Amino acid sequence: MKSIQRGREEFEMKLWTALKGLAVGAAVALLPLSASAEEGYPDRPITLVVPYGPGGAADLSARMIAGAAPAHLGQPILAVNRTGAAGVTGSNFVVNSAADGYTLLSARVGSQMGVPAMNKTIPYEWDDFTFIGMLEINPFVLVVNPESGIATFADFEAKVRAGEEMAYSSAGVGTLLHIATAVMSNAMDADFEKLIHVPFKGGGKARAAVVGGQVDFSWQNLSAVAGALESGQLVALAVTMPERQAIIPDVPTAVEVGYPDLEKIIGWSAMYGPPGLPDEVVAKWSETLAALSEDPAWLRMTKSLGNIVSIMSPEETKAFVEAQYNVFNETMETLGMTIN
Repeated sequence: MKSIQRGREEFEMKLWTALKGLAVGAAVALLPLSASAEEGYPDRPITLVVPYGPGGAADLSARMIAGAAPAHLGQPILAVNRTGAAGVTGSNFVVNSAADGYTLLSARVGSQMGVPAMNKTIPYEWDDFTFIGMLEINPFVLVVNPESGIATFADFEAKVRAGEEMAYSSAGVGTLLHIATAVMSNAMDADFEKLIHVPFKGGGKARAAVVGGQVDFSWQNLSAVAGALESGQLVALAVTMPERQAIIPDVPTAVEVGYPDLEKIIGWSAMYGPPGLPDEVVAKWSETLAALSEDPAWLRMTKSLGNIVSIMSPEETKAFVEAQYNVFNETMETLGMTIN
């Protein structure tokens, strides 16, 4: 166990060293500001709201942006965690913020698509935001504790099909970590009631619950569990992408384990703003995201966590999210999980 913990600590040290490196580079880049950068947007620091807690995939993505983007924007970015209600609290804060470009949202599939598809009573809809751009696609993996006695997806499937009670963790009701288990249960034609949902405030705590043995399994963003997989604290049983992923080459795909419907389960990170964000602000961020797509440090860190870089325009981002929302909206209705 000491070697496992040491491996985890080494991975986290590498990660945060790299993030600090991005931040230092950004700070240096801010020193020789040009006159044009000072005259237009942005002319002061930007707050990037993270609707989930520290340590999860959403938090990591936001802090990588906060570290890398200032070099291209000319102003610092402060990533702030505003947690609660499965990401609704932070998201709603941004929806109701001034449309000036100084309060933005680190948008995630759960709070921006999953929760609105499931819960029609929340104070915003999926398209109430200004779409700035997609950043990355996050493969999802099914993970268990290495001491669980479950070594393969077939082992896991046998337990689910046998109707054994199993507990799973998520970042909250309606998050993709929650919906993924519903989709899986439906695909297996299993008894969903036997799978006990244990929600947490953020993916980091949901991951820790599997590592600590408080729950039996969890669907997680690959980026959030890369270190735990590398150190042996967790075992991945399947990944939801069409191809095996480079950082976990021995983990089979959804198709390989016999459940292609699981490919619906993909996460993503995007940049959103309040409704009515000025065109010049969106344009400035489009330029920044285009620059990030060629930024070696940001690309290296993003890919090292198993994310797939996928920079999209505002129009492409909205179309992508709408298509995914429609799929999950139908899925929630089929499973009887819609709250009206």
